[in-house]
Amino acid sequence: MSDWIDIPNDPAHAARERAKARELRKTAWWRSQIDQGICHYCHRKFPPQELSMDHIVPVARGGRSVRGNVVPCCKECNNKKTYLTPAEIIMEQLEREEKEKAEKKS
Repeated sequence: MSDWIDIPNDPAHAARERAKARELRKTAWWRSQIDQGICHYCHRKFPPQELSMDHIVPVARGGRSVRGNVVPCCKECNNKKTYLTPAEIIMEQLEREEKEKAEKKS
């Protein structure tokens, strides 16, 4: 999917939100999230120290460091997701499925 929406990068926003994320990592709420040891995306179990904080809507794309936008995530899923938004991930999945259907018909 090469036609994703370009949101201009705001270094000040990114710095602010990353500082908020550092503070959020210190909270009991975040500790309880990672203590469960479950990756939000693949649902596999990991030791808490192997999970990172992932912004569902990435900071680089305008996301914020608030409870509703951060989830525990394994390294593999975090690397796969990169800067994509949830809508872009769904669109990529649908495109993949359409391509597979077309290949089966051929």
